Amino acid sequence: MESTVDTLTAVRAAALSLESVSRRYKRRGRGGREATALDAVSCAVPVGSFTAVVGPSGSGKSTFLQCAAGLDRPTSGTVRIGGTDLGSLSEAALTRLRRDRVGFVFQSHALNLVPSLSIEENVVLPLVLAGADPGSATVLDRGRALLTRVGLAGRGSDGPSTLSGGQQQRVAVARALVTEPDVIFADEPTASLDPESAGLVLGLLRDAVRIDGRTVVMVTHDPAAAGWADRVLTMDGGRLR
Repeated sequence: MESTVDTLTAVRAAALSLESVSRRYKRRGRGGREATALDAVSCAVPVGSFTAVVGPSGSGKSTFLQCAAGLDRPTSGTVRIGGTDLGSLSEAALTRLRRDRVGFVFQSHALNLVPSLSIEENVVLPLVLAGADPGSATVLDRGRALLTRVGLAGRGSDGPSTLSGGQQQRVAVARALVTEPDVIFADEPTASLDPESAGLVLGLLRDAVRIDGRTVVMVTHDPAAAGWADRVLTMDGGRLR
């Protein structure tokens, strides 16, 4: 039988771990009573794996992603990314961790890309925010290499509005990869895409795991999208089933 020490060691070595994580909200207009979005959720996501989190609307899967990615703080419990306890960090430190060690691909194209920046500038934005010179050869080469990888070579000077939804999502994947993050979180990344475009985006996420050894955690309602993952976690009523 695995010892408690072995279990703790495995959790802290995971790319992402949640230990008894709960998130409660006060309901509006109901006397301030609380609603539980997450209920004592525990799991460990291995390094270099692709995990899909599925469940019906209102099951808690979006709250799971927000707490796991450090976008929202849980009411109780512990979230760790790469062994770092997010609850121990100040807001400034948490912002730096999300910038440097976490990649995001959102469902909304408006959230993914900055319309006033070129496609290439969007890709390298996390590096620039971390203090890198946007005109340096290292930054430019990194951005162009990633655009080539996602099938958009030569489009770097164009604006996001010139791209289709699927192309914008591919740019978002490139940006998520640019800092070589510990974990990439994808929130319904194929929800508004046709099957061909969805397959291209999912293939890029799969390659991030297979080729780069990145860890991907994806929330999706689509069984076909979940089929690209190594493991599927099902949420219902704020709990993992």
